[in-house]
Amino acid sequence: MDERHVLVLMRHAKSDYPSGVADHDRPLASRGRREAARGGEWLRANLPPIDAVLCSTATRARETLTRTGIDAPVSYVAQLYGATPGALIEEVNKVDNGVSTVLVVGHEPTISSVALILADDDQTNVAAAEAISAKFPTSGIAVLNVRGCWADLEPGGASLAEFHVPR
Repeated sequence: MDERHVLVLMRHAKSDYPSGVADHDRPLASRGRREAARGGEWLRANLPPIDAVLCSTATRARETLTRTGIDAPVSYVAQLYGATPGALIEEVNKVDNGVSTVLVVGHEPTISSVALILADDDQTNVAAAEAISAKFPTSGIAVLNVRGCWADLEPGGASLAEFHVPR
């Protein structure tokens, strides 16, 4: 049987830059709170239900997830803050195979790199890949269809289906 999974990569929403606040602890800006909510609306309207979430421990990523209104089991993963693309893919490889759709809330430049690294050239939405290559704005969402098990996901092991920026 050909298993299919959906990997959703979301960059945290627009953050604020309050003085004296460490980067990890920066909250969302008002625009970010609005756009994260719009992102959640888009996710619910256009994708299968999210079964699990991997979220950076950074305040702006946690607040983005909260604002999306996605109701799924969440793993807050410290390694997603400042992660390399390989480290993010390793976290996805640990997801239980019974989980069909995973949302990852993380940071640039890792989110865009992972989307493009995983994308299989033959079955990828070229316009989406070009848009991601140009810029992956805050609140941006990349949707990849994954063939096979999460544990086997590797570069070129998915097709980039869609890229959406909730504005």
